[in-house]
Amino acid sequence: MRVPLSWLREYVDVPAEATPDDVLAALVSVGFEEEDVHRFELSGPIVVGQVVEFVPEPQSNGKTIRWCQVDVGAEHGGVRGIVCGAGNFFEGDKVVVTLPGSVLPGPFPIAARKTYGHVSDGMIASAKELGLGSEHSGILRLVDLGIDAPVGTDAIALLGLDDVAVEINVTPDRGYALSLRGVAREYSHATGASFRDPGAGHDEAVTRAPSGFPVAVDDRAPIRGRVGAREFVARIVRDVDPSRPTPPWMITRLSLAGIRSLGVLIDITNYVMLELGQPIHGYDLDRLQGGITVRRAEQGEKLETLDGQVRTLDAEDLLITDESGPIGLAGVMGGGPTEMGPDTRNVLIEAATFDQVSIARTARRHKLPSEASRRFERGVDPLVAYVAAERVAGLMVQLAGGTLDTELGGSLGAEYSRDAITLPNGFVAGLIGVDYTDTETEDALRLIGCHVEAREAGWSVVPPSWRHDLTDKWTLAEEVARIEGYDRIPSVLPTPPSGRGLTTAQQGRRRVANALAAAGFVETPSFPFTTAENNDLHGSATGEKLPSVKLANPLDGLAPFLRRSLVPALLQVAHRNVSRGITDLALFEIGTVFLPAPGVQYGTASVPPLAVRPDAATLTALDAAIPPQRRFAAVLLTGSLVAKQPGQAAVPADLADAVDAVRVLAAAAGADIELVQAQRAALHPGRTARVLVAGTEIGYVGEVLPAVSSAADLPGRVLVAEIDLDALLEAAQTRVVAASLSGYPAATQDVSLVVPVDVPAGEVRAALVDGGAPLLEGARLVDDYRGTGVGEGQKSLTFALRFRAPDRTLTAAEATEAKMAGVARAAERFGAAIRD
Repeated sequence: MRVPLSWLREYVDVPAEATPDDVLAALVSVGFEEEDVHRFELSGPIVVGQVVEFVPEPQSNGKTIRWCQVDVGAEHGGVRGIVCGAGNFFEGDKVVVTLPGSVLPGPFPIAARKTYGHVSDGMIASAKELGLGSEHSGILRLVDLGIDAPVGTDAIALLGLDDVAVEINVTPDRGYALSLRGVAREYSHATGASFRDPGAGHDEAVTRAPSGFPVAVDDRAPIRGRVGAREFVARIVRDVDPSRPTPPWMITRLSLAGIRSLGVLIDITNYVMLELGQPIHGYDLDRLQGGITVRRAEQGEKLETLDGQVRTLDAEDLLITDESGPIGLAGVMGGGPTEMGPDTRNVLIEAATFDQVSIARTARRHKLPSEASRRFERGVDPLVAYVAAERVAGLMVQLAGGTLDTELGGSLGAEYSRDAITLPNGFVAGLIGVDYTDTETEDALRLIGCHVEAREAGWSVVPPSWRHDLTDKWTLAEEVARIEGYDRIPSVLPTPPSGRGLTTAQQGRRRVANALAAAGFVETPSFPFTTAENNDLHGSATGEKLPSVKLANPLDGLAPFLRRSLVPALLQVAHRNVSRGITDLALFEIGTVFLPAPGVQYGTASVPPLAVRPDAATLTALDAAIPPQRRFAAVLLTGSLVAKQPGQAAVPADLADAVDAVRVLAAAAGADIELVQAQRAALHPGRTARVLVAGTEIGYVGEVLPAVSSAADLPGRVLVAEIDLDALLEAAQTRVVAASLSGYPAATQDVSLVVPVDVPAGEVRAALVDGGAPLLEGARLVDDYRGTGVGEGQKSLTFALRFRAPDRTLTAAEATEAKMAGVARAAERFGAAIRD
């Protein structure tokens, strides 16, 4: 919100010597954020001049310039020769002259310079060059502004260009501060300066009188039970002259507030909106057909808005209509057919109070934010609409020459009241941590406009109409703290309660992430959005069509689905790195995947209202409307695991490295895993394994098919693994039991077993470990041989075995006995035989 200081001083006593920084400091003390200071970036000498005479001089380029003699006053050198390209002024006109040494916004310094065969000793300025609007078709004639100042007068002060505006950030809960009225009140709170409310003093008996202009609200589908419009005030001003100039004081204030001048009628409506915080809309009365009705749109109904766009309406949109149909999006933007223009002679003024949720949804749905919607969606004072309508009508009478029609005009309103809030004794002090006296509490609440009545156990407080954010005792306590000063609140660190910290699952996820990072992997978080094709390819073993959750309003229209797998994102990250010359990659991500059940419709739960705690049934319904979400962990390897260096050839990443990453991940989680050969649609059929924990599949590891990696623009081999991290942690031991270390040496032996080629090596190893227990401490596959000496359809698996006893040194015979027990178990399960 930009606040011109000259405007602010009309409603609150700001000291004449107060600087913009002083005003900002006062507003910061009552909870606003300082943003910026805005000025007209120009400097003098800029004065009033009078055109004595001019000579038109056609040029070879087809342009005609005027060689002017302009009187700028004796104190500024008298009559000066100035070249001007505009043709909209006459001899005797008073204009704004920028003399050599002045600087216009840009910056654009002015100097005497030779042009078109003359030395131009200054420049006659247009409104745009002075920063007074966008009009640049001709120079600024003071007669058009109704100004007749003496020659040589300082034009900067005359036009209000010496004014300055402070800008503050207004949070969504404090919409009342999107007005000079609200900011002036807050400045008064901060400094104790006298405040004059521009929204006070209207006559209820007159403004609520019945009238002949028909206004109706026909809201048959209110959102959350709230009718779309509770106040609608209409006033009619006849015989206005839209060609009259907007006075310079209004133009400068609007410009400093960030709103450009669009003609006197529209400028007046914008001015009152900034002044009182009440959005105003003006209609060309002669273009209206019949009365006004506020209603919801029909689905698919059309409306051309003021920006020239034809919009397709939604059934939730709140409309202003007449007998011809929609003429405006209520509280957002008016319609083109009834807008005020150069031919307008009679104006219907609208000042209404619309439902906040309706306006917010409409503005977002049509991507049409406006100054009006910004205020309505935060909440406007429902009691200021009458004042605002009268204020606009008065200014149109004063500045546009109109006549207020006292017989025609409309008003529709409901009696306004707010429920009292009970504020218990001691509550504010207990919440804020400051011992406020009862008097301080009462004074602070009355200062912000509350009606306060003392009760036996506290106070009954009715918030003012403009403070929609004051809804309970907690918000009242915050206001007391704000008014009394945040500097009174002590800085005390809270003592954390014992027994808190990370949950078991959180600790497990951190261990996994830290272990992968320590193993040389780089974490690459990504957005959870992908395509249906990627979900089908990577989200299932077969590549079958799977249900996916599609977003209603995706960030990227090419990736509108929530992911079922982390692998597509890792492939995309790898492609981005490879395209930038980083070809050796070890990546991982821990993130959420979305696994909707077939045939279940998600996202159907109704949205609960704001400021109301949902009950258990509502929360259950919301949970049921969300697809199951699981945390997965995925890794990707491509390029070299060890880079080429002196004395060391490059070591490319292979499947064993991806398997090792899975083992690191499982060890960090505290779980024992088993690998079983498998097939997946996106992976190489001979280089893929399922990952099992206690017989349950929790993921996979393998090499990406060349066709898939090529489609991702990744050269060379790509290895991936993906694990259901939630399932892994659930299956892991909740307590880590440290085994005692034996001080006795290990006995090692090897064994080569011949088994059918379709028997997984992991299952053979498991049989060896099972049969050799408890002396067999470890078994590691060291060779998988298929060839001469091994029968057709068979393979030879060689395992390195390690034996150890906790209480003695094993003999070779004991180790051999344990080995043969393992071989017997493998023979029993798979027909394994020791290779000759």
